[in-house]
Amino acid sequence: MNERFASVRRRSRTIAARVPAPSTFARVGLGVTILLAGVHKLLAPAAWAAYVVDWLAPLLIVSPVAFMLINGWLELGFGLAIIVDRYTAPAAAVAAVSLSATVVYLAIVAVTHDGLFVDVLVRDVGLAALAWAVLVGELRP
Repeated sequence: MNERFASVRRRSRTIAARVPAPSTFARVGLGVTILLAGVHKLLAPAAWAAYVVDWLAPLLIVSPVAFMLINGWLELGFGLAIIVDRYTAPAAAVAAVSLSATVVYLAIVAVTHDGLFVDVLVRDVGLAALAWAVLVGELRP
């Protein structure tokens, strides 16, 4: 049995040596996620506007649907920048700050609205961490 594990380990290491670096997977994964979120915001802004609760809507200078459409276009640009590895640090910084702010907002909503959107909160904690990891990876020498 130990020989089987050793064989699998050897093959796994051979494969791992041939694929892109983990940072590339993280960068492309983040970029694709941001890009797809932007596309969906442009196709179905009302679905995303549902995340704007009663006390937030008056604080927006545009309607929740318009806010999501604007964000959709921005996410297309930032997602593409991250995917193609151009201006990655600034784009990842915007994603990290935006996702972190979203996490704070969703946490407040979850606490004040009986757990509302907690599933999205859990997901966005991971996405925010991924965005920060991509940013730090880009800034390291």
